[in-house]
Amino acid sequence: MMALAIHWNVDPVIFHIGSFGLRWYSLGFLLAFLVSYVILFRIFRHEKVDTKYLDSLVVYIFLAVLIGARLGHCLFYEPDYFCTSEHWLEIFLPINLRTGEFTGYQGLASHGAALGILIALWLFYRRYGISPLWVVDRMVIVVALAGCFIRLGNLFNSEIYGVETTLPWGVIFDRNGETVPKHPTQIYEALSYLLIFVVCILVYVRKDGKLHAGRLFGWWLVALFGVRFIIEFVKEEQVAFERGMVLDMGQWLSIPFIVAGFVMVALSHRGILPEAVFLKDKNKKKQQK
Repeated sequence: MMALAIHWNVDPVIFHIGSFGLRWYSLGFLLAFLVSYVILFRIFRHEKVDTKYLDSLVVYIFLAVLIGARLGHCLFYEPDYFCTSEHWLEIFLPINLRTGEFTGYQGLASHGAALGILIALWLFYRRYGISPLWVVDRMVIVVALAGCFIRLGNLFNSEIYGVETTLPWGVIFDRNGETVPKHPTQIYEALSYLLIFVVCILVYVRKDGKLHAGRLFGWWLVALFGVRFIIEFVKEEQVAFERGMVLDMGQWLSIPFIVAGFVMVALSHRGILPEAVFLKDKNKKKQQK
């Protein structure tokens, strides 16, 4: 007897204008940046930091997410395909060079996006002198919310779901030709990231923005990538080489972030991490001397 299940057959495209189609995933991506900007704008204003820095930060992060997520997928999940003389240009071009088919940059990896953001923050610090720890302790609040939007986009794309389940909330992804219920891991992750966002914003409000350098960032790393590590156990393999692995690629990539999170928390509690200092404040002190 077939277990109770939810049938999911939603069109991933909201509407078409000629050959252009707006996808729910793209809308979620745009909403993630829009809502994140609004929240960060209020944080900058609350802490009396010039919002002109936020505009530049958004550009850095937007490019870092796109480039990092794309490179992360190509290098971590499909290096045998993309790291060849025939296909390496497809990392940057949204078409299959052999068939001419439009692929739309299929394949983005959140771990690559995370690495891209860290590199972007270092470049941002080099350019503007704003403490990376000050930035990441506030950015993680909105990144968790953005992750929720992205995973809901994956749900509308009927992708990145779990293995077969008999649980009553199992989902049959009809659009993919599935006939048995699968774990809706996109929803698991989206709800987890939403909870992390709520906890982070409550901590920020309770402390009125006076955060210990690196501590919220550290716990965020542990929570978000810990959730990712656990949910991967019920997620289908994303690529063929993961078949038979005890831990899949997503879990192996999550471990360093979890360890880094615990290290950040420990260093913060020991008072080893420097408090947020702006380069312009340092320059003022030098001039006063």
